[in-house]
Amino acid sequence: MFFALWREGRIRQAVLSDINQELIDTYRALQQDVESVIRWLEQYPYSREFYYRLREQDPWTLPLAERAARMIYLNKTGYNGLYRVNKQGKFNVPFGRYKHPNYKDFTNLRAVARALQGVRLVCRSFEWVLEEAQAGDFVYFDPPYDPVSRTANFTQYHASGFSRTDQERLAEVFRLLARRGVFVMLSNADTPFIRSLYEGFSVLEVRAPRFINSNPKGRGMHPELLILGYSPTRVGLLLEAQEEYSKNR
Repeated sequence: MFFALWREGRIRQAVLSDINQELIDTYRALQQDVESVIRWLEQYPYSREFYYRLREQDPWTLPLAERAARMIYLNKTGYNGLYRVNKQGKFNVPFGRYKHPNYKDFTNLRAVARALQGVRLVCRSFEWVLEEAQAGDFVYFDPPYDPVSRTANFTQYHASGFSRTDQERLAEVFRLLARRGVFVMLSNADTPFIRSLYEGFSVLEVRAPRFINSNPKGRGMHPELLILGYSPTRVGLLLEAQEEYSKNR
């Protein structure tokens, strides 16, 4: 969402937050010294042996730029681009076996670095936004999705996971922001539980691509929800949001 809005020149001031410290540090490394990150990536060969050797490294012993390069490499060469950690917070995705993994897209990394200039990067849980968001601000939440089935229950982007209790806490933060006059938007799975949590808000049904599934037939376009804490004045705004969201997922 941020990068799509930045490309269109709609971003004047932004704060990006996530509870995953490695992700925020990767953004911070690109923001501060993208060329150092690129120099590390240039040295990395694409091989199964190197992948597992790099995966076994403790990222917190590495300098910032090297830690960012490690995360980018593992994300681009791991199975299906999945990011997953165990309960100890250790990345555990297997090797991906690509023909041409795109971990050396330096043009894109430099564009990301430009977009991040002047952006405030924060590593905190979602509740912190209540401390700062004011009426007229735009807030977008993209949490781990509510499982659509017993087998589709992946939420391990962080060692603590993301439970239905967390979903309920997030819905309360969403409501508080909406009452404050914040333009708040959230994406999630189209499940009865999520629909019940956000009953009374504007709900837009969209279809977005899914590339991670043990069964290849399960990949493709899947239904999702965009939930708005405000009422658009024109139907065209909803259609525009749907088009932008589907294009950039």
